[in-house]
Amino acid sequence: MSRLSGSKMPSYSAKAGRLWGFLTRRLVSKQKRGLPSQCGALCWREVGGRKEVLLITSRESGRWIIPKGWPMKGKTLAEAAAQEAWEEAGVRGVVHSTSVGRFRYVKRPRSLAATEVEVTVFPLHVHEEHDDFPERGEREKMWVAPRDAAQLVDNPSLRALLASFG
Repeated sequence: MSRLSGSKMPSYSAKAGRLWGFLTRRLVSKQKRGLPSQCGALCWREVGGRKEVLLITSRESGRWIIPKGWPMKGKTLAEAAAQEAWEEAGVRGVVHSTSVGRFRYVKRPRSLAATEVEVTVFPLHVHEEHDDFPERGEREKMWVAPRDAAQLVDNPSLRALLASFG
């Protein structure tokens, strides 16, 4: 019975109610889970008393980014960020367990829908750089001053993070 009219509501209203409930539950569930999360490494070194950061190109678009990837089972986010730095850029060093910030971007895989992802970034003080690493030949890499790096990346929040790192 409808509370407003005292008469029985049409059956489509019951279906609409169930659909509305389903959509509301999905939205609330998604909000509780938050955005998909990745971890990133802000690789840095000192040369002649000046700080430099490492940028790499993405495999898909060729844009300048930092090494990043999905969390890994059995590793902290900082450890996973260090692993991504090795795989994507061939660098190893000491990763700090405290994040220097976060940025969001839209991941556009070839076969799936675009998804917004949040990346938690950990500083990695680089002590070794290798010529042979898993993704060698798939990316370019470049060491630059943090302010210059900020000018080279497209993502505004990553740009701000890089600029403040100097």
